[in-house]
Amino acid sequence: MPAPVFISLNKEEDSTLYELSVANGVPRRTKLRAIALRLNANGWTVPKIAAHLQQSEQTLRQTLFRWHRGLVGLWEAAGRGKKRCWQEADLKAVEEWLEEERSYTSRQLS
Repeated sequence: MPAPVFISLNKEEDSTLYELSVANGVPRRTKLRAIALRLNANGWTVPKIAAHLQQSEQTLRQTLFRWHRGLVGLWEAAGRGKKRCWQEADLKAVEEWLEEERSYTSRQLS
């Protein structure tokens, strides 16, 4: 059985994490990490947080250890996700086509 992991937050950190958890435009994973950190700082154990947020205990432990890097640890590392397949020239061409009087289907635009 893993050792209990607890963090402590000062008022400023707690306020910042709260703002992240309710802000628009913040990725869902980042919001969940902020919520998990606040719950852990308020005395919740990892298994209890995992059940509440429907995540694995290991994921939550990783989040708690990522907190040692500060707020930067809450976001995904660069290079995650699908790479862009459209170039800037492609986007400009589509914008030009959309300004024309003619109508296009989505298939024609792609």
